[in-house]
Amino acid sequence: MDTGTEVRKQNAPWNKGKLVGQKAPLRISEIWAIRVRLEISVRQRELALFNLAIDSKLRGCDLVQLRVQDVCHGSHVANRATVMQQKTKQPVQFELTAGTRKSLAEWIAVAKLTHNDFLFPSRIGNSPHITTRQYARIAHQWFDEIGLDPTAYSTHTLRRTKPTLIYRRTKNLRAVQLLLGHTRLESTVRYLGIEVDDALEMAEQTDA
Repeated sequence: MDTGTEVRKQNAPWNKGKLVGQKAPLRISEIWAIRVRLEISVRQRELALFNLAIDSKLRGCDLVQLRVQDVCHGSHVANRATVMQQKTKQPVQFELTAGTRKSLAEWIAVAKLTHNDFLFPSRIGNSPHITTRQYARIAHQWFDEIGLDPTAYSTHTLRRTKPTLIYRRTKNLRAVQLLLGHTRLESTVRYLGIEVDDALEMAEQTDA
């Protein structure tokens, strides 16, 4: 038995052969490419999930546990929602665009969901809602369908997309920090992939 080979295998880094680190956000053209495919194929659950992931900027663990009541006021999808984040235990607020509200309303009607139901119930297993693993598989299918390398993108891509677009347009770090629900500006800087010194200088100029 080649024990040397066994040791090398056991000591191999978990990320060997994998692309790790910050995942790229989607471009506007890529957002629409995914939306169009989901609309054409009438994948209403996935369209609602995709649109809400982009608008809410929530981590996967928070997104999959959303209930109908979190985004609806009575029988109508709200313009704005507030969710308590599991990781930070801090509330974060987000706007729901017209397209997202429409796709959510259609999905809720088709799935016949009630006020207390999870927005995205699981179709398999014992979980009452889709798991983060299921969400990741669905997201990777979206990326693959429009020709993106699934190893370079993840569910974190969807969380980063809208804040990145907003930052590129406004250069307002504080606004992006608030949108992401970050308690520290440095966390927002890492998300955007910009230099810390430049980011702090911009933030100071914004506060002036």
